[in-house]
Amino acid sequence: MKGGMKLAVKWMVGLVLGSIAILSWAQQPSDKLGAGDALRITVFQQPDLTTETRVSERGTIAMPLIGEVKVAGLTAQQAGAQIGEAFKKGQYLKNPQVAVAVTTVRSQQVSVIGLVTRPGRYGLEDINYKVADVIAAAGGFAPDGSPIVTVIRDGKAQKVDILKTSFALKHGDTVVVERAPVFYIYGEVTRGGAYRVEENMTVMQAIAAGGGITPRGSERRLKLRRAGPDGKVVETDLSLQDTVKANDTIFVKEALF
Repeated sequence: MKGGMKLAVKWMVGLVLGSIAILSWAQQPSDKLGAGDALRITVFQQPDLTTETRVSERGTIAMPLIGEVKVAGLTAQQAGAQIGEAFKKGQYLKNPQVAVAVTTVRSQQVSVIGLVTRPGRYGLEDINYKVADVIAAAGGFAPDGSPIVTVIRDGKAQKVDILKTSFALKHGDTVVVERAPVFYIYGEVTRGGAYRVEENMTVMQAIAAGGGITPRGSERRLKLRRAGPDGKVVETDLSLQDTVKANDTIFVKEALF
């Protein structure tokens, strides 16, 4: 009875697999294979034919028994069918069931431009390649690069804060890294100049970034110059707990004796 059950289960598994030409990776069905993609190819009930290979510049892969098979420009499903047909034509297997899995995507590329260490084109290493991953591949941000980047996809731009959002890239995306927002601080501070605006930054933190107030300065005599909605710059008083915005100019005045 146990032997009969095993045969029945084996028959059912074979029936299911017989209706499947290929198992593809979790990509879109229309995604095409290309040079550089790493593949794992398995043939049902033929473990000796399991192959891990990479698509060559000619768009081919090398398989045991059947040699080179062209797969570039095909989906994973189509490639599996093509490999199976080659086994069948060569009379190596009667009804081969071939499974193709993409383990590394190199033919799918994105561009990184702007304030990173190494701008250029980078391959999508896997199907869940994130903006942060490609920034790391490009050597990270330049000193004044902003973590709020622009992703251009199909002609449309989208802002992505990589410190808060995990954003998956697709073939053809362009990641633009712009200059981080800055504020300016002058007057009686140790190191006047331009500094990066951090999230929820206070005036006290801005002063600390500038090295602190000199002995001649006063934390009670702080002025802010900020552009209004009409573009005109308005000067107002500041407190240490006020929030700093991009392009603000903070001026620390001398103490009154």
